[in-house]
Amino acid sequence: MLPLTEAIGHRATVYVEQLSLSHGLHANYAIIAATAIEHAEPFCTANAKHFRPIHELDLHVLKIA
Repeated sequence: MLPLTEAIGHRATVYVEQLSLSHGLHANYAIIAATAIEHAEPFCTANAKHFRPIHELDLHVLKIA
C-alpha cells in the first residue's frame, strides 16, 4: 500500500483530463497508474484496456487462461 501524494494526484488529474473522453479513463484507474509511475514500479494487470494509452506506465499484461 502506497500513500496518495500531491504528485500522484496531479498526475492522475492530468490523465483523466487527457484520456477520459477518448479512452474512458476513470479516476480510479488514473490514480493506480499515477502511483505506479511516481514510484517507478511496473504495473501488472489482466485489464489493460484502460491503461494502454498511458505511455509512461511500465505496463505488463497478464494472460488469464
